[in-house]
Amino acid sequence: MDLGILGQIHFNWEFVTGLLSIILIDLILAGDNAVVIAMAVRSLPRKQRNRGIAFGAGAAVVLRVVLTFFAAQLLQINFIKFIGGAVILWIAVKLFVEGAPQEEGHQEAKTLAQAVWIIIIADLTMSTDNVLAVAGASKGNLFLLLFGLALSIPFVVFTSNLLSMLMDKYPIIIYIGAAVLGRVGGEMMITDPFVVQLLHPAKWFQYSLELFCLVGVLVLGKLLVRRKISRAEQEYPKSKNTPPSA
Repeated sequence: MDLGILGQIHFNWEFVTGLLSIILIDLILAGDNAVVIAMAVRSLPRKQRNRGIAFGAGAAVVLRVVLTFFAAQLLQINFIKFIGGAVILWIAVKLFVEGAPQEEGHQEAKTLAQAVWIIIIADLTMSTDNVLAVAGASKGNLFLLLFGLALSIPFVVFTSNLLSMLMDKYPIIIYIGAAVLGRVGGEMMITDPFVVQLLHPAKWFQYSLELFCLVGVLVLGKLLVRRKISRAEQEYPKSKNTPPSA
């Protein structure tokens, strides 16, 4: 079947395996992006959550289309993944502090623009590996590549919606989400080309660093939450005990 600029489709075993591989890759890799989106929109009013998820998922796909043409080159540049991993760790701590269940009474309202901006920054740092995986599975077939990018939209939207609802009901998921982002950040940093050339890290070292970043995000997040609550409690009694004006 000739699809013009999208190339030709031959319904053979290679095409079918490429198609199934892309579906599986999207299912697996949509999770990281969905965690970021769900945690970023959790502080929004319920009416704005769907808009935040839609904008975030849309921005993610646009970024992936752009990154498709540069993915292989970007992954070879020293410090790109290292800096990206550090950004992911910062976002993980930030989202944990903003969404921590202990802070329900002191949460600050977040705007839609702030949530979408966090989603864009996080996806920009995480999407390169995702795009490269889909591009590899498509084996140069433009139709399969675009199919993989388009398919990621409903996966991310559905998973983000589900996670944001579950976070309201089961706040423990916020801990899990922050831990996942901590692991992703650690993995990106240790697999940066410069770090690999310098340290030649063994697998056990890579997994140890990922675990360290995972635990570090949760510990630092908890400390910042307690500090924030302590400050709020010091200010709250003052306003509560102020006698009403005559």
